[in-house]
Amino acid sequence: MSEINKERTMSDIKSILADAEDLLKQAANATSERASELHETALARLQQAKEKAAGVQVIVVEKSRKAAHATDDYVHGHPWTFIGIAAGVGVLVGLLASRK
Repeated sequence: MSEINKERTMSDIKSILADAEDLLKQAANATSERASELHETALARLQQAKEKAAGVQVIVVEKSRKAAHATDDYVHGHPWTFIGIAAGVGVLVGLLASRK
């Protein structure tokens, strides 16, 4: 999913949630029949937001899984490079931790 699509999807979710919130506020001030209609519309909008969020979650989980596999493959393919990097980071953290 491209960065533009992610932002558009998040913007869509925020818009749907804002619409649902507005509908629920209107329902609180409306007559019982109108309140029921607004409540049902708000619930439908919330369901849309939930479905969009679930779609985004699936994409994020899949991309995270791919990144983890790529990292695992790299570490297994270049173990000494990884050990050197880890040792360097360890020395750096040790030096910073020993400073008072």
